[in-house]
Amino acid sequence: MAKYLVETYYNCSFKVSHYLEEVSNQELQNLEKRDDGKFEILDIKLDKRKTKSLDQKNKIQKDENIQKLDIISDKTQNKINTSQFASKPNKDNNSRHGMPDRRKGYIQKATIGNHKVYLHTGEYDDGKIGEIFIDTSKEGELVKALMNNFAIAVSLGLQYGVPLDEFVSAYVGTKFEPSGKVFGNDRILSASSILDYIFRELAISYQNREDLAHTPSIGSSDNNSDDTNDPISEDQSQFLKIVKDITSKGFLRNNYKEKLVDLSDIRINLKGKK
Repeated sequence: MAKYLVETYYNCSFKVSHYLEEVSNQELQNLEKRDDGKFEILDIKLDKRKTKSLDQKNKIQKDENIQKLDIISDKTQNKINTSQFASKPNKDNNSRHGMPDRRKGYIQKATIGNHKVYLHTGEYDDGKIGEIFIDTSKEGELVKALMNNFAIAVSLGLQYGVPLDEFVSAYVGTKFEPSGKVFGNDRILSASSILDYIFRELAISYQNREDLAHTPSIGSSDNNSDDTNDPISEDQSQFLKIVKDITSKGFLRNNYKEKLVDLSDIRINLKGKK
């Protein structure tokens, strides 16, 4: 039976990264309630250690104040279990967030080197991407099967919490055939491979990565920048919120105000001619 109890106290510094569509006081106040943040330990330091005697005859209690020592100095070490040091770990780190039965998304058709590529996306209710499908033409059954299963693997990664930018940094710039000029996409003019094109498209649509686009965004002109500073009425704000809830974030590329057409004052005469 143990005779002593040793208690060790640590000071841990960590960061949690969240990706937001827009920055507002309400969004910032609700960050702690969200469970989609990326948790990363920056540093762990040994604070102090106490030794207590469990023997009733020996009432000696030793307090040893130890100078703080850097246990972890390299941010890239991944061997430590974060659940041992986080007082409030993310319970959903190892769980899969299934897609809703009825989901939003878009289909983008493009041609790369005389090869047609169809990219299908699926989104959660909040507009976050959760799955992709890739269809190709002029390819054999083996290539189609590989692309299909590759899309399934990426979709599973997204549903288990892998950030989209991890896939973007891994596959943008890959080189293999077919490659060359891209037709059918208004933001991408050329690609070094199908994967390079796909993740450029996803990064532009879901992460506003304008550095990966070859043409300027419609909403990046000077005129649009002045319009975005105009005050928005409460009715317009409510209307934009409804549009965001029912439309695909990737399809609109976040330019809601430029894509919308107000038809409330237009009357259509449905009466036939006599």
